[in-house]
Amino acid sequence: MADKRMTAAQAVARIEDGMTVGIGGWGPRRKPMALVRELLRSPAKDLTVVAYGGADVGMLCAAGKVKKLVFAFVSLDFIPLEPYFRAARQAGALDVMEIDEGMLMLGLKAAAMRVPFIPTSVGLGTDVLRHNPSIKTVDSPYDAREWVAMPALALDVALLHVDRADARGVCQVKGPDLYMDDLFARAAQTTLVSCDELVETSHFAQEDEARYVFWERSETAGVVHLPGGAHPSSCAPLYGFDTAHFKEYAASARDPQGWAQYFERYVACGEAEYQARVGGLDKIRQLALPVF
Repeated sequence: MADKRMTAAQAVARIEDGMTVGIGGWGPRRKPMALVRELLRSPAKDLTVVAYGGADVGMLCAAGKVKKLVFAFVSLDFIPLEPYFRAARQAGALDVMEIDEGMLMLGLKAAAMRVPFIPTSVGLGTDVLRHNPSIKTVDSPYDAREWVAMPALALDVALLHVDRADARGVCQVKGPDLYMDDLFARAAQTTLVSCDELVETSHFAQEDEARYVFWERSETAGVVHLPGGAHPSSCAPLYGFDTAHFKEYAASARDPQGWAQYFERYVACGEAEYQARVGGLDKIRQLALPVF
């Protein structure tokens, strides 16, 4: 079987200028933040980003790497509107497709199914269609009703973070919600996955372990072993999100030099030094899981 292990730099090197990049996770939850930091250190630019966004989107916007954003929200939850995304959006620095959460899911599902669109009633009678004239409606051949034709959101690359994976690309998520990561994996030409734990294939033969595998290993092109790689977002059940770090990050957006300072302290330094500066892997793994 193919060994798909690689470094973060090798994974991100596959992302070229102008590509459409899907980022899995949800707001401040199970985001592939170590891969995002590697992308921030790379020369890639003019990206179209598709995400249920959090700090991943905000940081890429702050770095000027996003040409277009396809999103349903960009939030840190307890900080309702991601600050660097907000600044970019208010400045008109982005082309956007702002759509309903369900429409984004259906766009990914259409791409995963290799069909051009999926019909839905979601969006009918709303300003989503007025603000997105590229999204068309169709008449049903069966009942004469009008439907929104949500177009496929085909991805060049998907970046995901999972609890554990093996070298072949079998990925496991044991958190309470998969979000749409399986759809991101199937909607992409190339799916690159970071994992907290790299395990032997025999791990998945244990009782019930295969239940938490949600896409085929053939969909995974690369596996990067990055313990704590979702930080400062959560990776339940392994660790929660880092509220204090998110507050520091959000506060930096109030300073004109804030992003440059944050980048220098937490991104330019490299991943090993990043983890040291946020307290180390042991501290990350002690972060309490959020309760809702």
